[in-house]
Amino acid sequence: MSENVVNLHKPTDPVAVADTAPTVLAVVPESPDALPARPVPLWVRSGRAVKRVATDERTKNTGRVVVRHGAYVVGGARIVARRTWDGRTASRYERMMRTAEAAGNLEAAEEWEERLQRFRDARHRRRMDLLHSPVEVAKGMAVGTGMSIGTLIGLGVVMAINNGDIKDVITPLAATIEFIGLLIYIVSVVWGPLVTIGPFLALLGLWTVGRHQQAAPQWALPATVRNSEGEPITPSIVVKALRDLGIPALRKAIKEMGDAGASMLGPITIAGCGVEVDVTLPSGVATNEVQGRRRKLAENLTRHEHEVFITLPEAARTVRLWIADSGALDEPIGPSPLVTDETMTADYAKGKAPWGQDLRGDAAALSLYQRHLLITGLSNQGKTVALRSLALWVALDKSVQFLMGDLKGAGDWAMFDGLATTLIQGPTDEHVIQVTEMVEGAVEEMNRRLQAPPGTTFPPLIVIVDEAQVAFMCPAVDEDKRPYGGSKAKSRYFTAARKIHNQGRAVDVLLWQGTQDPTDQNLPKLVREGAHTRASLALGTESQARMALGDKAVDGGAAPNLLRPGLDQGTLVVASSGIKIPKGQSSITVRTHYIDDDAAIAITDRAKALRDGVTTLHAIEPGEDRDPLDDIATVVGDAARVRTKDVLARLATLNADAYGSWSFTDLKRVLDDAGPDIAYKSDGVMVVHRDRLTRALANRDETDSASAA
Repeated sequence: MSENVVNLHKPTDPVAVADTAPTVLAVVPESPDALPARPVPLWVRSGRAVKRVATDERTKNTGRVVVRHGAYVVGGARIVARRTWDGRTASRYERMMRTAEAAGNLEAAEEWEERLQRFRDARHRRRMDLLHSPVEVAKGMAVGTGMSIGTLIGLGVVMAINNGDIKDVITPLAATIEFIGLLIYIVSVVWGPLVTIGPFLALLGLWTVGRHQQAAPQWALPATVRNSEGEPITPSIVVKALRDLGIPALRKAIKEMGDAGASMLGPITIAGCGVEVDVTLPSGVATNEVQGRRRKLAENLTRHEHEVFITLPEAARTVRLWIADSGALDEPIGPSPLVTDETMTADYAKGKAPWGQDLRGDAAALSLYQRHLLITGLSNQGKTVALRSLALWVALDKSVQFLMGDLKGAGDWAMFDGLATTLIQGPTDEHVIQVTEMVEGAVEEMNRRLQAPPGTTFPPLIVIVDEAQVAFMCPAVDEDKRPYGGSKAKSRYFTAARKIHNQGRAVDVLLWQGTQDPTDQNLPKLVREGAHTRASLALGTESQARMALGDKAVDGGAAPNLLRPGLDQGTLVVASSGIKIPKGQSSITVRTHYIDDDAAIAITDRAKALRDGVTTLHAIEPGEDRDPLDDIATVVGDAARVRTKDVLARLATLNADAYGSWSFTDLKRVLDDAGPDIAYKSDGVMVVHRDRLTRALANRDETDSASAA
């Protein structure tokens, strides 16, 4: 086939031929139907090649690297200059003052103003010192030089005398001059390279500062996968999270605000393992609308739901947000002071039990004085440990007496054996009957105290019933067909609990209850509302939270139903006047200290050492014939001497029916009949002597045996 050589891009205009760039020739087959092709100028091909190179990803990456590292140096220089300027002038103080004033924090603004004044005073003193420093430096150098030369000559004289050579007089001075010359030589050798590499070292330092601060355009920074989990909380992040809550009125109000919503926010302050900020909502937005969107708000703040708490302070149309540092609530708190401080004692009336920490990280202490207590929550969330830690603290006050019923019977309260007057442990109906009669005995003791002469003081008596839902749901009935459980007026446990709630605190007879999974069946309304301190661990529903803490606390932001079962063990929401709650709030979240069984045993051993000895009863047997002298010996226990007042109280606890109405006269009559001087005065206080009582019992038994023979 014949071939023709043609110009592929030859212009048809003859005038343009002279101006055409060199063309590329190609060999094409000859064809009668072939059309003449337009030539491609070399400059066009060159431009396309340049475009390909310029748009290549490797070229872009190289350009970003060059710009990034150059910007690091420039940005580092700017940062160093700014730091130097801030260090030498008052600009930093003035900037902080403006920021505090803009945030409305006048106290912080005044503090920064004081710091600014102190800085200016110090700077003025330094400048005044500089006016006199040249003369002082010259004088100091002259004196120092003279003293140094004199010292060297004196040393030379000593050497000359010692060596017998007059030349040694100038030897120290000559050695010093030679050493100075050596230093000058070293400096002259090093100075040149130092001057050469000094600028490079300075650039490296600036580059390091800029790289650390990422002082480069965003597009030039290396492409990384950004993880926003746990990012710091800033005003813009909070406003954006509120704007995206899905509340139209709130979104519209933020959009119309001239400051993009910044005026809604109070100062963001560090609060324990998180931050706290008050948000004043615009008109038309209710606080419960924000509370109802807690999960969405938490996710907008890049947090989990349990890491954001919404409460209502005193100010109207205001919500208080506490936002935890990511993962901070999963870290355990420190040990209880009861464990770390072996010298700690308790004061029931004036002290507070160290219970744990609030969300701010501050110590959370609870006053137990004349307050009935209710702790509830799902199973295996730390209810017993939280309740027991309060009992462990108050046990260190030797005046406090305990009646305890553990209706789980797993040994969680076994360490109080020898400390509690009564300790009943077990889950059966028989144990419920025993616990019910124990609580009824406390009612009799309460009535005796209420009828005592005015001004009479009594030791605190704390009745603790753990797993109280077992008592409320017990189907057993007595011989009069009265049920032990239930919530009706004839229910024995319910009635006894209500009586203590009604009048017990006036004479320091208190009821503490721990219960699971509150419902109207296992925790009647009248009983749960009779507790002055109500605390709840994780629960399943909001209705249970209302049963546990009350409507006021839940409406104010308390949400134990949002705690994570199994993960937030020991974390509870408390509503009580006995604990410090931020002003305007109705509840507080507390992370309690964990005290294991071994530590609890050590604490109860310390509590037992403070007392004369307590004989613990493990069963209540009403209606039996009593031997007063035997019962007196039982309640005296191993103590060498026990005050008669305490003996009377223990007898009433032992059997209220038999001894609830006893007075000192009744006790003295029994003791006088048994033998002389069993009861006598010691340091102005009537006491019962154990050894004399034991001797009287032994003599009586011998007499009875002889009579029987």
